[in-house]
Amino acid sequence: MKKIIILLGFLSTVTNAQVLNHKEGFSRQDSLRGTNNEYRSWWNVTHYSVSVEPIEKDKFISGNVIIKFDEVKKQHDKLLQIDLQEPMQVKSFVLNGKTINDFKREGNVFFINTAKGKIKSKNNSLEISYSGNPRVAVKAPWDGGWIFAKDQQGRSWMSVAVQGLGASAWYPNKDYQGDEPDNGADLEIIVPKELVGVGNGRLVSKKEKGDKTSYKWKVVNPINNYNIIPYIGHYTNFKDSFQGEKGNLDLDYYVLDYNVDKAKSQFEQAKLMLKSLEDWFGPYPFYEDSYKIIEAPHLGMEHQSGIAYGNGYKNGYLGRDLSGSGWGLKWDFILVHESGHEWFGNNITSKDIADMWIHEAFTAYSETLFTNTYYGKEAADEYVRGTRKAIQNDVPIIGEYGVNQEGSGDMYYKGANMLHTLRTWMNDDKKFKQMLRGLNKEFYHQTVTTKQIENYISEFSGLDLTAFFNQYLRTTEIPTLQIKQNGNHIEFKYINVVDGFTMPLRLKDSKKVIYPTTTWQVLDDSLINKAIDLSIDSNYFIETHIEL
Repeated sequence: MKKIIILLGFLSTVTNAQVLNHKEGFSRQDSLRGTNNEYRSWWNVTHYSVSVEPIEKDKFISGNVIIKFDEVKKQHDKLLQIDLQEPMQVKSFVLNGKTINDFKREGNVFFINTAKGKIKSKNNSLEISYSGNPRVAVKAPWDGGWIFAKDQQGRSWMSVAVQGLGASAWYPNKDYQGDEPDNGADLEIIVPKELVGVGNGRLVSKKEKGDKTSYKWKVVNPINNYNIIPYIGHYTNFKDSFQGEKGNLDLDYYVLDYNVDKAKSQFEQAKLMLKSLEDWFGPYPFYEDSYKIIEAPHLGMEHQSGIAYGNGYKNGYLGRDLSGSGWGLKWDFILVHESGHEWFGNNITSKDIADMWIHEAFTAYSETLFTNTYYGKEAADEYVRGTRKAIQNDVPIIGEYGVNQEGSGDMYYKGANMLHTLRTWMNDDKKFKQMLRGLNKEFYHQTVTTKQIENYISEFSGLDLTAFFNQYLRTTEIPTLQIKQNGNHIEFKYINVVDGFTMPLRLKDSKKVIYPTTTWQVLDDSLINKAIDLSIDSNYFIETHIEL
């Protein structure tokens, strides 16, 4: 009875201490998940050790997590937030060797009273035992969760896809994208011995435990939580290597045993991809952890150093060209796109998922850059312009901050066309490439904000891009060049633009440039004679409205 009284007293303290406000239209749970609040900001994760054992027939998992962390602020109320989504359960918390019974659950969040845990400035250890029936994905990777599937021979095949949903859907962690474990992560996968468990990084041990096998994987680089993923199936491994900018890169492929021959042929494209994207973006960011492709029971995901592949060993996107240009059938979409995330998404990670365009715009544009490398600039132009038909202009690309909300799906191809427009404006591919490589060097293994990326690009390019980014990232309006004939003159101006949007435009097949603003200007007769002939380079993502 005494223990219950103490616990109830703590719960009252927690309730009174929780003053976190939430945005209108969003719940307190959204704010707890999406902000670096007072229960998160005082501690920094340095390492995760995750162990998981699935019981397939029950769609049940159990495991253990050890979170190593440092105290970075002394002024805190000793409450620590751990995220674990319902209906998953915590069995115990052990902080620096001491069992902690003073905690409260509030939805998907646990608040732990660390006052008795003797918090140190460095190298604290929080061990959490957990179990339960995790959310099962309905249509992975879009509707995320655990995946309990069968391969073509009716055998067990399991994995996880939780981007957006969050890693806390299946293991307890600090589910905030802005805090990656500085020293990487370990992942132990315990499976029936007829199955193989594959994780991120490198395999460091394989141990028989009765009728089960433990596979332990190690990542030494920072990694975002949703990228720590077990793959479980009847896998066969084959290897290759790539001589890249930082030396020899180990290539590891894990595919279902009956797909080895198809995989050996299709995955030759991985070396082509690495050569192209290293050229455009700089060295692959995770040489220490190797590069892996792992066949998955869903289409694909960018799981760091172990990307998920489910494209059926076909070129295109499940055999289709998303651009309609024909160029998208020349290469494997999932292999190129998900690998592109190793640079943008995994190397450079947005702190808030509202800024996920940093991941998706640059990665979607990696498809264009790959096409550029092997089929030329004109083919690349045709490809990226072809993707414009997918743009919805429904809501802005940047979402709401602090509530775990992504922006529009236009972050992919509107984002890519924004970058292509910038490239066209710069009109200097050498400098544009240096900028992309510079981003990956400047923000190597870092979490960032949109403003950091905007400022870097503006400074590097030497252009005032404030209005440019506001236009494409924060509105749904497409800049429109309005042209009309007024007597003997041709006049032009921008409409549907934010204040200060003055991007100059080159005429098609010409070095001649016009400088539109939101005020009517008379076209210099030396440039052109008829409005109908005023064709703008189609690589700018704008619209043109001509009034004759």
